[in-house]
Amino acid sequence: MTGREGAAAGAGTSGGGSSEAGVSRAGTSGAGSPEAGSPEAGPSDAGSSDAGAPAAPTVLVLLRHGESELTAQKRFSGSGGSDPALSEHGRWQAGRAAAELAVRGGVQAVVSSPLARCRETAQAAADRLGLDVAVEPGLRETDFGAWEGLTFAEVRERHPAELDAWFASADAAPSGGESFTEVAARVAAARDALLAAHRGRTVLVVSHVTPITTLVRLALDAPAGSLFRMQVGPASLSEIAYYADGNASVRQLNADVHLRP
Repeated sequence: MTGREGAAAGAGTSGGGSSEAGVSRAGTSGAGSPEAGSPEAGPSDAGSSDAGAPAAPTVLVLLRHGESELTAQKRFSGSGGSDPALSEHGRWQAGRAAAELAVRGGVQAVVSSPLARCRETAQAAADRLGLDVAVEPGLRETDFGAWEGLTFAEVRERHPAELDAWFASADAAPSGGESFTEVAARVAAARDALLAAHRGRTVLVVSHVTPITTLVRLALDAPAGSLFRMQVGPASLSEIAYYADGNASVRQLNADVHLRP
């Protein structure tokens, strides 16, 4: 299996591509950036208040949902399938992530994908933080169409031409499903709405592999193929700061220390 195929085997399931993504070291703060959760200004401080102080960035803390049974089985699990709930282990992961967020502090709002595994993960965090959960449909996982519920090997066997096209172009989609281009458009719209509604605040966003890696890709102005080169494990935390001048800084990717023994 090639590295690209290994990434696809995890799409919508175990977390996708290699942790060797050049954006920031998986599980750490980005090189040269402030610690995760810090309100310190990053590489672009052009936006300022009338008093001359740098405007606080809007920070999206990105939490992938905990495991479902389909996650553990490494099956494509998007927004067009069975909408599984968290498994017992997934609920444990959600609880550990919630505890980590409570220790970090700073989260002022919680927004979730409408899918059950995200809403359950988000509620665990919201309960620890004393916040409500808002739902944003644009944060849902890719609709994998005819691939829903299949393993990568099963997709390779049953839909080889579609899979090759999917690797080759972000405009290609599984039968009855969405392309990464379509997903990026709705994720960008959801991001813009969040930034407008929560300017200068820190928001916990509970979502899935493709929306989270898409947000990172867009922040870095990276090509669509970079989606296959990022790993985002269940209940891992990533973070992006958005500045008033339109720039963004990826502060953290795939942090999962809270899940280790």
